[in-house]
Amino acid sequence: MYKPGVSNITNIPKALAIQVEQVTELPDALQQIGLQGSRPTLVIVGGASGLTQEYFTTLQRLFEEKIAPLAEKFQAYVVDGGTDAGVMQLMGKARLNSGGTFPLIGVAAIGTVILPESENTFADAAPLEPNHTHFVFVPGNNWGDESPWIANVATSLADGAPSVTVLINGGGITLTDASNTMRVNRPLIVVAGSGRTADRIVAALQGEVADEQVTQIAQFEKLTAVKLENDFHSIEKAIAQKLSSN
Repeated sequence: MYKPGVSNITNIPKALAIQVEQVTELPDALQQIGLQGSRPTLVIVGGASGLTQEYFTTLQRLFEEKIAPLAEKFQAYVVDGGTDAGVMQLMGKARLNSGGTFPLIGVAAIGTVILPESENTFADAAPLEPNHTHFVFVPGNNWGDESPWIANVATSLADGAPSVTVLINGGGITLTDASNTMRVNRPLIVVAGSGRTADRIVAALQGEVADEQVTQIAQFEKLTAVKLENDFHSIEKAIAQKLSSN
């Protein structure tokens, strides 16, 4: 069962939100909050609380100069983890600062986020990013419980349209996000030079010894590695190609 989308599920007045329990509920639930019609879909995964200032300023430019404008150009659905940290915060602020109109959907495990009148006792519960337009709350009380749902929500939203996951920086949960991207056979762009998990995957792709999960991801046939260059041209080109492919 799902609960009808209402704005007061969150403390973000303009955002629509819904809570689901089963994957089979997603198509109807997404329609309940106004997300209907197939369109290109961009999934953002990567660094959250572990994203250091070393990378933050450069990535802020990437999101504001390239990723948000691309999402606007394609009027894509953009899907991420929805909390006010790391790449999710960067995505939300980039949409705001660029005047974007594309839907920005946060998918979060209900027990890991701070909600009005919530009795959440999770010590690391996080606030929601305030510039997201929609939230889908899914079962779970631990970070990473949302990972398979992010992949499933994006698949339901795209509904046959082109989609791509962009992986930037990241920790252990980002590996799970990448594995779930592989599960649904979605193309994966890994941004080399963005640090941590992204660079581990690229190193394995280049032949360095890595653990089993990283090695499997590096061998994914739909993986593309692009370098974090100053003008971001390679990243922009790779994302645009995936969002416009059939």
